[in-house]
Amino acid sequence: MSLPHAITRIIGSPSAPPLDPNSTEARQQLAHELAKAGYQSAKPTLIQLIEKALSDWFASIRPIGGAGVGDSLGVVIVILVIAALAVGFLIFGVPRLNRRARSVGALFGDEDERDSVTLRRAAEAAAAAGDYATAIAEEFRAIARGLSERTVVVTFPGTTAHGFAEQAALSFPSSRGALRAAGDSFDGVRYLSTSGSEAEWLGVSALERALRAAKPILEGALA
Repeated sequence: MSLPHAITRIIGSPSAPPLDPNSTEARQQLAHELAKAGYQSAKPTLIQLIEKALSDWFASIRPIGGAGVGDSLGVVIVILVIAALAVGFLIFGVPRLNRRARSVGALFGDEDERDSVTLRRAAEAAAAAGDYATAIAEEFRAIARGLSERTVVVTFPGTTAHGFAEQAALSFPSSRGALRAAGDSFDGVRYLSTSGSEAEWLGVSALERALRAAKPILEGALA
């Protein structure tokens, strides 16, 4: 019922007060009339008010490229999803699947697609044949590939043996000295043409086993 109807009803009522009430009496009479059930039932509910507010907001979205409100809303949803994914990447890093894909390829200057198990077996075979230079190099590669597979440390083209050792030491601080020594041994047989020794091979092999069994401080974090 509209406000004019309400006023008419007040005026036309047999029990209505005099037609010349003062302003305070008029407001009280009008408030009393509007408080009746017929008027209250016509008031929108809270849910209806919220629905209208949302509808007005969606309708206010300017169409993008001539698209309708529904298309514009779809664009807004896509933008929100992309933003959520971006936040997820910033917080949790790149997906583990991508990390695993990067665990193969360049390894200390060489393209190498072998996994850590294959590299470790190659090192053991070389050591059994007395070729400690190859055994040391392959075992050190097995260490690097193993940590890459576990997404603890990922090597990239240009990563050096000592650079890898320092990064790995962040997750295995108790093995820092052994990692540096293994890096020295690798550089010796790889770049300085040293023959290596059984003692050096045993040291790198023991380090590989220890790191394989150890839990890094930053589990699953890229160093």
